[in-house]
Amino acid sequence: MFRPQVRPAEHDGEAMWICIHEGAVLIGAGLPEATASPVDGRRHHLGLLREQSVWAIDVEERIDHDDHEWIPLRSLYGRIPDDRWVLAGRAQQIITWDRDHRFCGRCGTVTDIVADPVEEERARRCPSCGLRAYPRLAPAVIMLVRRGDEVLLAHGRQFPGRFYSALAGFVEPGETLEQAVVREVKEEVAIDIGDVRYFGSQPWPFPHSLMVGFTARWEAGEIDPDPREIVDAGWYRRDELPPAPIGGMSIAGWMVEAWLEGRLD
Repeated sequence: MFRPQVRPAEHDGEAMWICIHEGAVLIGAGLPEATASPVDGRRHHLGLLREQSVWAIDVEERIDHDDHEWIPLRSLYGRIPDDRWVLAGRAQQIITWDRDHRFCGRCGTVTDIVADPVEEERARRCPSCGLRAYPRLAPAVIMLVRRGDEVLLAHGRQFPGRFYSALAGFVEPGETLEQAVVREVKEEVAIDIGDVRYFGSQPWPFPHSLMVGFTARWEAGEIDPDPREIVDAGWYRRDELPPAPIGGMSIAGWMVEAWLEGRLD
């Protein structure tokens, strides 16, 4: 079990080093800790995995190593154990935060890592105006809408090839997650929905989102896709699905799989 921890213990013992360079993870022997001597870069302590310290290293310059390879985080899914992939995602998010907040967003001063031993928090602090920047999360909702024995899937403009998935969108300031679900569906395909129910959530380190999944039921309206975001959308039965995620690495695939197996009824 992984235990998040900002500051390392005085005696760490053997450590796991997750080396990140521009979204790619250094892999050796099938695992992301196989560099016996970590490469140079800014280091961030992530916590403990079964009493082993886990560190993220922001590698400024990519250096190739014998018997190692750099693999993009998204492509790494399924090639290493799930708990290691989640840790690699955590490392990527912490490194992105650190890079994005090296200067104060209020006054432009170079920021410092908070180093107060009493404070167990991860933050960058401006020495001039005192503004603190914490690791950022951008919550997004993703929803699987059902109508009888059909499910709504859409081909978004950002999807490669002919690929369909559940609708999704970012939460706006001042709204609840459930309100975001209703709004996004209305904006993207012009239908009204109800019976919005929580399904689950997933950290999504591309670059720093939290995906919150919901199911919902169609109430009224005909599909009219917003051409700025949606290429095509439609209702599909279990025996006529277009190319779509089923299981796999994303919460969209988990929801589709649960629907196919009748676990959403």
